[in-house]
Amino acid sequence: MKPSEKKPTRSTGSPQRKEKPVLRKKAEIQKNTEDDGRGKPRGKKILILKPATRKTKEPTEAPRERRTNRPTTRKNSASKKPTTNKTFQREDQRNSLHPSERAIRLNKYIANAGICSRRDADKLIESGVIKVNGKPVTELGTKIMPGDVVQYNQQKLKGETLRYVLLNKPKGFLCTVEDPQNRRTVMELVKNACVERIYPVGRLDRNTTGLLLLTNDGDLAKKLTHPRHKVKKVYQVELNKPLSRNDLVALSDGVELEDGFIAPDAIAYAENGEDKTRVGIEIHSGRNRIVRRMFEKFDYEVVKLDRTVLANLTKKDLPRGKWRHLTLTEINILRRVQ
Repeated sequence: MKPSEKKPTRSTGSPQRKEKPVLRKKAEIQKNTEDDGRGKPRGKKILILKPATRKTKEPTEAPRERRTNRPTTRKNSASKKPTTNKTFQREDQRNSLHPSERAIRLNKYIANAGICSRRDADKLIESGVIKVNGKPVTELGTKIMPGDVVQYNQQKLKGETLRYVLLNKPKGFLCTVEDPQNRRTVMELVKNACVERIYPVGRLDRNTTGLLLLTNDGDLAKKLTHPRHKVKKVYQVELNKPLSRNDLVALSDGVELEDGFIAPDAIAYAENGEDKTRVGIEIHSGRNRIVRRMFEKFDYEVVKLDRTVLANLTKKDLPRGKWRHLTLTEINILRRVQ
């Protein structure tokens, strides 16, 4: 068959499909009939490229006209469904940036004002001496909103500014607000830190030194003292005798005490293990005398105990017996504790 001839197409009952536009180049194969010098045609096939033409589809119907009768004005805002007061309250609480912009319990507000503790505030509420917006309130659990006026014995109370004070506690001071036996407390060391009523977060033994946080932020204090949040605490321990390797391994595995099982998060010899009487231990439990009791279980006596790390806080540039206010960055890191 010659290249110019076309192969007849087979007719079928269905209409013939239109060819789609070809985006590549077509090729035709022809025989080269030139003489190869011996009087014979070469008989080789050569490839001849021809550019293909794009076939455009003819429009079968007229284009649709653009609708111009659509309204260009927005719908009236009055036609929207009105929002209830409850929705506004939820949005206000969700978008609040400061704790004082949300509803809080009345006893917490009284405690933040420096009058007394929450437990004593409940007693004041039940006695009827607390008024909210001029009306006596005696029901426990009452919440107030920003703008409410709270009075105690005709005196208007004001919410306190949240304070965060870090103390490097010396030896011989109790971690309590007041002591019935009139022993020295940590409150004597921070009495000039602020006018607000602050209290210790957690506790350190009387003979234990190191970092102690004092604040009037009850929510943060509860978060830092709950073992579920696993707040990091690192202690430097000095023992009455060298700690053996076997006892070190046994302590790392955990011990059973009278109030339950306890295991440290980490434990190791201090200063490359040269002095076996000095040990560093990391723990998140806040049980009473927990570090001392762990070593007493293996017949070791803790001579010195110093807390060097509390969450993200360290003793850097904070001498023994001195205090400082936390920076905004430190406060934000503590609030992000999960």
